[in-house]
Amino acid sequence: MSEMWAETEALAADLAAAGVRLAVLLPPVVSKGALNIKNDWRASLSGLPHLPHLPAAISYDMDVKPDAVSAEIGPDKDKKQGPLGSIVEFGTSKNPPRLDGARALTTEAPKFEAACEAVAEQALLG
Repeated sequence: MSEMWAETEALAADLAAAGVRLAVLLPPVVSKGALNIKNDWRASLSGLPHLPHLPAAISYDMDVKPDAVSAEIGPDKDKKQGPLGSIVEFGTSKNPPRLDGARALTTEAPKFEAACEAVAEQALLG
């Protein structure tokens, strides 16, 4: 029974170390994914004659915690034409939604998932 306990403790130590490695490896992956979405979204909005400043209002913010990494991507309401971003994205009763952000997210999702799998494997293998 003590051999099984030693193996269980070793596995627990390996998983804890993997978590530490993942905490280092994952933020750049999330940042790159957010940057790609932001750039794609901006490109989709470029050239709108009535909203020339809206592309520059699309930004992202990272939130990195010891147990979680996230990014919020979208129009910055403090930037010129930023408050119009949600209206353009989701539409109104008189204007259809453009869904540029949704398309950018859908485009990036497979690349982001592959990158997350790669860093998870790297973290587990040490």
